[in-house]
Amino acid sequence: MVRRTPKTREFDAAYYRRYYGNRGTRVADAKSTRTLATFVCSYLKFLQVEVREIVDLGCGLGHWRSALAAHFPRARYTGVEYSQYLCDKLGWRHGSAVDYAHDRPADLVVCQGVLQYLDAKAASAALANLGRLTGTALFLEALTQRDWEETCDRSVTDGDVFLRPVEFYRRRLKREFAACGGGVFVKRDAGVNLFDLERND
Repeated sequence: MVRRTPKTREFDAAYYRRYYGNRGTRVADAKSTRTLATFVCSYLKFLQVEVREIVDLGCGLGHWRSALAAHFPRARYTGVEYSQYLCDKLGWRHGSAVDYAHDRPADLVVCQGVLQYLDAKAASAALANLGRLTGTALFLEALTQRDWEETCDRSVTDGDVFLRPVEFYRRRLKREFAACGGGVFVKRDAGVNLFDLERND
């Protein structure tokens, strides 16, 4: 495991300007999020998952909100953000993936690019919390050690994070989730019918 002690992050205007605003240094934008959301939502529709309640942990600039609305226009969306700057600016609910509590399990939980900012103890707590928050489906993306070494574009990816092997996440997720590939997971007790080759666990 690569052991790092990232400096305290403010997730302020400068952070979002660099990684999401500046065309030359941003890691994602609204267009790429729409493409990803189309895949996730289409797969969930194929699996006959009814989505009426959505929780987006680390919702950032809100790219997922508009992308999801195009596929599930009647679903209730709750954006949860740790950055006080964005909560003040965009009106998100302030909270953390570690301990955010929702009034009921969500049909879909989105957690993109969050867990690598948490140390091992907090990340483990967040993964357990994802199990509590998710009623049916989860989309999860977290930068791993191998991603950093072999896959991601380091010129636009924040490397000041905790880099862990993928097994750290898989071990904890498989307690409650079946992996469907592409970052999509479904709760094992949700009654979603998966064929063997649709499972990635």
